[in-house]
Amino acid sequence: MESPRSDDRSALISRAVKIESPAFRAAYEALSGRRFVWATPDGSMMLGGGAAATVTATGSGRFSEVKTAAESLFASSDVRVETETAVPRLFGGFAFHAASGEKSQWDGFPDAEFVLPDVQLTYSDNTTWLTVNATGLDATVSGVEDRLRAERDRLAGLVAEAAPDRPGIGSIDRTTDRAAWRETVSEATSRISAGELDKVVLAQSLDADLNRETDVATTLERLRRRYPDCYVFCADPIRTDATFVGATPERLVSARGRSVETSALAGTTGRGETPAEDEWLAAELREDEKNRHEHELVVKAIQRQVAPFAASVSTGDLDIRRLATVQHLQTPISVDLSSEEHVLTLAEALHPTPAVGGLPPEAALATIRETESFDRGWYAAPIGCIDAAGGGDFAVALRSALLTPQNATLFAGVGIVADSDPAREWNEIELKYRPILDALDSASPNWSGPTVARVFSTGSTPLHGLVATSAEIRECS
Repeated sequence: MESPRSDDRSALISRAVKIESPAFRAAYEALSGRRFVWATPDGSMMLGGGAAATVTATGSGRFSEVKTAAESLFASSDVRVETETAVPRLFGGFAFHAASGEKSQWDGFPDAEFVLPDVQLTYSDNTTWLTVNATGLDATVSGVEDRLRAERDRLAGLVAEAAPDRPGIGSIDRTTDRAAWRETVSEATSRISAGELDKVVLAQSLDADLNRETDVATTLERLRRRYPDCYVFCADPIRTDATFVGATPERLVSARGRSVETSALAGTTGRGETPAEDEWLAAELREDEKNRHEHELVVKAIQRQVAPFAASVSTGDLDIRRLATVQHLQTPISVDLSSEEHVLTLAEALHPTPAVGGLPPEAALATIRETESFDRGWYAAPIGCIDAAGGGDFAVALRSALLTPQNATLFAGVGIVADSDPAREWNEIELKYRPILDALDSASPNWSGPTVARVFSTGSTPLHGLVATSAEIRECS
């Protein structure tokens, strides 16, 4: 942690004011230094710039180290805001594995990093709040209030220029080809048949060279418009020119006092071209033995993971979660805690859920390390925010990519169980690349370009009746 110190002043000083809402892209570009974006399915969004304090941690103790540092930072504070909406928050995430080893494209992304921004904008309920934070010996109330007025005058009502075009995809390189994928899935199903595993989630990455420099803020806007029911995020560590972005449908945990919400999200099919076809695909997904089995494994595992903290656990009805390009099986899970717990304690207990790791957990993680040809880094790991009360929201960083100015590395994975078919699982991964590809490629929304046609050409068993035709791979409403 780049630690705030205190003598006769609070370690953290925070002030907030309501402002005329600036356009998101203009505000993103106006903020200096590293930036973090956190947009939630309820329509609220937070944008942070700069770093008043930074918390980092490594190894298997990374969750508890961040928790201890966060509690220390917030323990000595002078926070005066009119609404809970505008409270200061730490934003950040974790690496999937406790120690990632060789980082490659993840250089600059620690095993855990959280940032208290200098400037935080919170968009909620048609209102925008500006929060300014400062820490350390040089922080003063008068200095923070002066900065608040200056930032209000600079940011309020900013208007964005016309959005640039998508950068377009020039070439694509896979870390895993079809032959290697068949071998990997076959090895996993053999381990399942031998009783070593019940389930393992295997992922791929896709490296795309862009025709022009990407505009991160515009990419995030496209993701928010296309996936309003997802968590849209952006993490921008200071030690790298790479930015991690995504639009994930999977909530890991939301904690407020003794109330906790989580969910099981596992089992996937495509979207139909008509409402009738959409309903047919959803009904087939509900009845599909492989997907139901995979989903039930996740539900039961989450129930076990939260049980040590729970006074009661309520499991909702199985439902269909519809997104722009796919549909998932989803079961909401609510927990009443026996005592208040920090959100990071719960995030650590839940990570990785079987939806991104597998069962038994240790055997699944060992299989992932042995078989995947790339470092997951922050992919499929917890990402989100923490408040002073120890509450917060975390999602699982799926449907995501690591962006550099002219390159994007995309990540996607699938759950492997005993009867998984390599071709169908390959097709499911292709669908899960779509959110980021749609946001980047200039051929969208029709996906008629030769590069994209190659990406989605399957020549194999379709995913629940979907085949890789031009009709299939265009954007679905």
